[in-house]
Amino acid sequence: MSSIFIDANRKQIAGRRRIDFSLKLLFLVATSIGVIALMALLIDIITDGIHMIRPELFNNFPSRKASEAGMKSAIVGSLYMLLIMTPLSFLLGVGAAIYLEEYAKKNRITRMIQLNISTLAGVPSIVYGILGLTLFVRELHLGRSLLAGSFTMTLLVLPIIIVSAQEAIRSVPKSRRDASYALGATKWQTVSRSVLPSCISGILTGVILAMSRAIGETAPLVMIGALTFVAFLPTGPLDSFTVMPIQIYNWVSRPQASFQELAASGIIVLLVMLLLMNLSAILLRNKYNKHI
Repeated sequence: MSSIFIDANRKQIAGRRRIDFSLKLLFLVATSIGVIALMALLIDIITDGIHMIRPELFNNFPSRKASEAGMKSAIVGSLYMLLIMTPLSFLLGVGAAIYLEEYAKKNRITRMIQLNISTLAGVPSIVYGILGLTLFVRELHLGRSLLAGSFTMTLLVLPIIIVSAQEAIRSVPKSRRDASYALGATKWQTVSRSVLPSCISGILTGVILAMSRAIGETAPLVMIGALTFVAFLPTGPLDSFTVMPIQIYNWVSRPQASFQELAASGIIVLLVMLLLMNLSAILLRNKYNKHI
């Protein structure tokens, strides 16, 4: 009787091991397909565009001649948009997260607000473009300006920043708050001197990753009417502008092979910028984690 039981147990274990091996192999194949496809795209882009990475690409404005075309206005426009977006998104997003986690009462209204914020984080970006077109371009009469584009992209990243900042604030142990209150600190002193320093790495990581998403978005800016051909630099927040994804889209839409190569070089520049932003998020997180 015991031998039958042992044999059945062995067969069961062997079956589980076969299932485990099969699932592991399936996951490995699925991961390999994604990595191989990504590597193929990167190799194709680098092969087409690496020889177009030259000083003229950064110093020249867009042109109808591929040999003279550059993306100076698009690079500067993207940087200007980030300069407006980043402080605005940080203040509004982190402020909302602090209020919802530390000050707001946990009732039905708060839960409804939280549900709406989480839902907005997954809304397609084109919806924010329509909202920006209606609110900023038409109602506030900002036109196709850098300010309208920055406000629209701020709306796009706000739910992401709020959710990531809330998760970072929740990760702070309750004992740290209790210790601050025991020493006679007020609510704001506890939040500003105990909670925020403990979770600032997570907050900054979420903000930088949200900015890296915004810098690669095209649909919302196309909806508000950002120009595809700008041969000047914006001198103020109400000037017309363009950004790197729109300039790349303009080059890709042209049939000439030389413009396709220019688009590939622009993609390489944009990828490098995104990788640098992601790297800075990792470095900031590691730096602040060492001081906690």
